[in-house]
Amino acid sequence: MAENNNILEKLDGLEARYEEVSTLITDPSVIADQQRYVKLTKEYKDLEDIMKLRQQYINCLNGIAEAKDIIMNEQDAEMKEMAREELATNEELQPKLEEEIKIALVPKDPEDAKNVQMEIRAGTGGDEACLFAGEIFMMYKKYCESKGWTVSVTSESEGAVGGFKEICFAVSGDNVYGTLKYESGVHRVQRVPVTESNGRMQTSAATVAVLPEADPFEVNINEGEIKWDTFRSSGAGGQNVNKVESGVRARYMWKNPNTGEVEEILIECTETRDQPKNKERALARLRTYIYDKEHQKYVDDIANRRKTLVSTGDRSAKIRTYNFPQGRVTDHRIGMTVYDLPGFMGGNIQQMIDALTVAENAEKMKENEL
Repeated sequence: MAENNNILEKLDGLEARYEEVSTLITDPSVIADQQRYVKLTKEYKDLEDIMKLRQQYINCLNGIAEAKDIIMNEQDAEMKEMAREELATNEELQPKLEEEIKIALVPKDPEDAKNVQMEIRAGTGGDEACLFAGEIFMMYKKYCESKGWTVSVTSESEGAVGGFKEICFAVSGDNVYGTLKYESGVHRVQRVPVTESNGRMQTSAATVAVLPEADPFEVNINEGEIKWDTFRSSGAGGQNVNKVESGVRARYMWKNPNTGEVEEILIECTETRDQPKNKERALARLRTYIYDKEHQKYVDDIANRRKTLVSTGDRSAKIRTYNFPQGRVTDHRIGMTVYDLPGFMGGNIQQMIDALTVAENAEKMKENEL
């Protein structure tokens, strides 16, 4: 009973904030302040989901109390039997709702709702690493399509025998970063490469980076200091691709506010045949890249508080191995192995993402125990 009261007290406290935010997002002065309005609408959606859980929990507790009252005081045998069934149903539901509420009350990463910019780069392994990078890209592309998300390739550099030396792409949809953030890190593949004539197994790697897309108001860029170049694109796109200078390249000198160091950031975009659109998307990538750099300290602080590197964005960490001879894929952060490598490479990665989400939530709950 004490735990029930504790949960309800926390939920009741959030109800007042929910009502406050509901009023604020209809205030013309708040709507005019886009930065504040965006943050409040995100908070409103999160609180709305919690309020739905709150009502379900209250209904469940009331159902338990009413059923017990009927069993104790009702003389009709049929009514008592119905009450026992209702009691059993609600007593089974109660701990499930409490677990959902505990997870819902864990402070969310403010980045989770954002779209992402992803980068896949071939690592050790030469041509085989490029082929693997291409397969990893197709894995994510199929997964994103199954979620109804949009995937847009912004730039690519093909390998000599196929795949990619590097490919950059944007993903937009619902809660994209909150889902894909676990994929940042080094992915290793173990198999006999098609390029290997002696039949020897080889270990190659590809590095994946998942960056939350920055909103314009979150990064201060002096656009007048960006140096723009245009060039003829190469790769897919038909005959016009090599005749029109639609590709754009942005060069920007950025000073790291944490270290004071200055570095040149180079961004290219060849996504479309429309140069203005490519320029716009290159600017979005530049903004996201800088935002990621400036928030690395925040990410590192989270990692230091937790035992595992579930979603720290540490792109040097070896997070997963794809073993083709044994038909399995293993995530080293949580020790989970899936014995359906063909299905996994075909985009069926939700089971792994769900397990990583549970692991991260468990760590958060230890930090914020009710």
